[in-house]
Amino acid sequence: MADAVATQILSDGPKFTVLKLTNVSDGSGEAAVVKVDVSGLELSADGDACTDVVIERIWWQCIGMKVQILWNASTNLFCIELGENQSGEHDYTVFGGLTNNSGGGKNGDVLFTTVGHTSADTYTVILYLRKKFA
Repeated sequence: MADAVATQILSDGPKFTVLKLTNVSDGSGEAAVVKVDVSGLELSADGDACTDVVIERIWWQCIGMKVQILWNASTNLFCIELGENQSGEHDYTVFGGLTNNSGGGKNGDVLFTTVGHTSADTYTVILYLRKKFA
């Protein structure tokens, strides 16, 4: 079997996108799974494709497991970890957001890895992302 995961696009405009990501684990977990594929996001007002995102805000709840957020690259780069049996709201707008500094092979995508997952553990993560264009 596999974890029951879902992605809901709450808003996807020319400058920002908001996604709700959920997981109900069967114990198998997720390892560097693409959760934000920038190539599939709405174009800019000028018709440019999104090439990267900045994480401006996160609302989250993790029950029984942690979630690591990674920047996709040749060697994926750790961004932030959302704690086990915790919930919260992180606002990074005061300093411009969490930016992708992953280097070689960077494609702008955002990945999730679950840590310490067992059957019936859950997460809900809402990402408020500012789009970047080439």
